[in-house]
Amino acid sequence: MPSLNLAIARLINTGTDNFAIWVVKAPYPSGYVLHDCVWPAELTQVWQEWQQMFAGHSGLYLFPGLQPPSDPKFSIDLVSPPSGQTAGYSSRLMQYLGINLWRWIFDGPILGSLERSRGIAMGRYTRLRFRLEIRDPDLIALPWEIMQRQPGQSAMSLSPDLLFSRTTSEVEPLPYLRTDQALSILLVLGHDENLQLAQEAAILEKILASSNSQNYAPCTVKTLLQPTPQELIQELETAAYNVFFYAGHGLPGPDGGLFFLRPGMTLNGIELAQVLTRSGMKLAVFNACWGAQPAAINHQAIPASSLAEVLIRHGVPAVLGMRDQIADHESHSFIQAFTEALRSRKSIDEAVAEARQELLTLYKFNQLAWTLPVLYLHPDFDGELIKSFDEGITELPDSIIPNINSPIPIASLRSLSSAGQTWILRPGVTRIGRTKDNDIVIPELSVSKRHAEILCRSNLTATGPVRTYYLQDFSTYGTTWCLGPNGWQQILREEVTLQSGMQLKFGSSKGKIWQFVIEDA
Repeated sequence: MPSLNLAIARLINTGTDNFAIWVVKAPYPSGYVLHDCVWPAELTQVWQEWQQMFAGHSGLYLFPGLQPPSDPKFSIDLVSPPSGQTAGYSSRLMQYLGINLWRWIFDGPILGSLERSRGIAMGRYTRLRFRLEIRDPDLIALPWEIMQRQPGQSAMSLSPDLLFSRTTSEVEPLPYLRTDQALSILLVLGHDENLQLAQEAAILEKILASSNSQNYAPCTVKTLLQPTPQELIQELETAAYNVFFYAGHGLPGPDGGLFFLRPGMTLNGIELAQVLTRSGMKLAVFNACWGAQPAAINHQAIPASSLAEVLIRHGVPAVLGMRDQIADHESHSFIQAFTEALRSRKSIDEAVAEARQELLTLYKFNQLAWTLPVLYLHPDFDGELIKSFDEGITELPDSIIPNINSPIPIASLRSLSSAGQTWILRPGVTRIGRTKDNDIVIPELSVSKRHAEILCRSNLTATGPVRTYYLQDFSTYGTTWCLGPNGWQQILREEVTLQSGMQLKFGSSKGKIWQFVIEDA
């Protein structure tokens, strides 16, 4: 699936309201553009008004020393509502902020890169993954999910042709993630004076494990009620889970916030990140207030302090948190729609989009519910939690040796350099990278630790089994190359079908040439 990643950073030496917006990743070579801009005073004003109306916490200031106006109300000059209807102030405020955030980001070359990337995705009959990296802590709390191009169009996080998430490039590398065929959820209910824990556990277990139809992936749920930190860590390290789900009380804090396990016992984000990465967790969900909200001192955001951002930075593949307070009935609606989408083998960002749409349908546009979920994805993670039926891969143990007498043709990857090696490609997955835990090791600095995979998929036909091979790029900078009619082309995190004789490069464009070959038996 094509991906467009944008980054936003404040330009320190040119003034407090000067920013740079640039493309970190694009699905075509000339899409890496840069745009400098100034943060408009009008956006500061409407953000302060948003916080006055919607925020369940004290306001965050965008610039040092900036104080909110004495009269927070101001006139919003929007287009007239259709058919002479009178829109509520909250609805107009939400629309106004969303449109102005869009116009600030998507100006000049940035808009051109988005439009061309969208066109590429449409040409491939798929959606565009859009990931936003906010490098300035003061802008983290803004509801970027509500951005919309103009009245009457969907917000970016609700768009039918785009999948919206946040990310950060300052991350630890991902651990190797095994293929999963089922959801395995650890449900942790911590201390919260407003929750009846046993009743809440029963509700969440029913929501998470419901929909056991044939079309849904299996799901198991293990529940811990108010565990001690030691009990939680032991459970995570002794059992295999792919989803960590926390419900309870949370607070922003400088070390990734705090979430309360039981009275007097808390964990912060940094402490939790260590055990989640060691246990190979793919997704962490926090059904608690302010999981995606940065901590603040004197109304100024602390860098890298939100729970969601801290976990991503430490190498957790996906984190879903709430930007602000969320009501129990709203969170239950979201969880049910989100889990059902995951169990139908949707990717994590697809599942969030479906659940967000469900919140909009139930609780209306001018209510906060649909704007609250904030999804962070690791830049090297494709969001796939469960393999779909048509992409299922059988991974065989490394000790299995291909049968060279098999009537099925043998595939190999050969180095075209002098005295180059030849690697037989086994059924399932062949991993290519710089480190020794890969099947094919290329010890070059330009090659990522986990650079690419070659997938073998078998289909039964009337004449017998037929194997098809695909190359999937996972490199940090999209540096996997194939030789086409117009010369060497980057694959850029995409999946391409391999044909016998195709030439490939991994890492530097001037590096060693490899050739994919299928030999007759």
